[in-house]
Amino acid sequence: MSTTAIHGIGSMGGAILDALVAEAAGAAGGGEVLAVVRRAEQAEQLRDRLQGTRASVATTEEAAAAADLHLVAVKPYSVADVLEAIAPSLRPGAVVVSLALGVTNADLAAHLPEGTAVVRAMPNTPARVGQGMVVLSPGETVTDEQLGLVRAALAATGRTLVLPESQQDAAAALSGSAPAYFYLFVEAMVDAGVARGLTRADARELATQAALGAGTMLRETGEEAAVLRAQVTSPGGSTAAALARLEAHGLRHAVADAITTCADRSAGR
Repeated sequence: MSTTAIHGIGSMGGAILDALVAEAAGAAGGGEVLAVVRRAEQAEQLRDRLQGTRASVATTEEAAAAADLHLVAVKPYSVADVLEAIAPSLRPGAVVVSLALGVTNADLAAHLPEGTAVVRAMPNTPARVGQGMVVLSPGETVTDEQLGLVRAALAATGRTLVLPESQQDAAAALSGSAPAYFYLFVEAMVDAGVARGLTRADARELATQAALGAGTMLRETGEEAAVLRAQVTSPGGSTAAALARLEAHGLRHAVADAITTCADRSAGR
C-alpha cells in the first residue's frame, strides 16, 4: 500500500483530499493519505474533520519521509518552497506531481534531487464530486509503474489523460478552466429562464439537468457533438431558431477566442 501526501489543502487540494477520503471509506484496503498545511488553525480543523478516516495531518518533514507520492497543490509561487522542504527527506522512488498552473517538469526537477520522478498535472474542480479530469505529463525518468501509481491515486477524482507536456497549455484551456465556461453558460440560461417567468430554482434545475444529460450523452454514446446536436434540431423548429441566434451572435468565434486566450495566458504569453 502506498502513502499519498497532499501539500496544500485549498480548493484543488481539498477537492482531491475529499475524493481520496471518500474512496477509502468504501474500500476494504487502501493507502494512507497525509494532508500537509502550514497554518496551525487549518491543521487543527483538518484533524477534527479527518478523524476516523485513513487520512491524517502531517508536517512537511513527516510527509517527505513517509509518502510514495507527493501531490503539490499550492499556488505556483509556493511550489519551489514545498519542493525544497521535501527534497532532503524524499523516499527513494517517490513521485512528485505538481498541480500548479504553468509549473513545468524542468521547474520541478530544478528543486529536487537528480533523477527524481516528476509529473506535471492539470486538474479541474469537478474532482470534488469524482467527475474531474487530470491531464498528466510525466517527466523523462518516470516509469510505467510510477505513472500507474499517480493514475491510481487520482482515479478517485474522475479520469486521467496522459499528454505530452507541450500540450499542457491547450489542456488547461479545454479542461482546467472549462468548468467555468459551462457554469457561465448555465448561469445565462437560468437568468433567461427567470426572465421568461420561471422561478430561479426551477430554471436552475432544468438547466443543470440539461447540462448533466448532454454531458452523459456525449460520454456514453461516443457520438460527435455535431451528431447529437442534429438529433435535437428539427428543420425550421424552435431549437434551430435558437441555435441560429447563437451563431449570429458569434458563439463559435467567442469560444475559439476564449480558449486561445486562456492557452496563451497559461503559457505566459
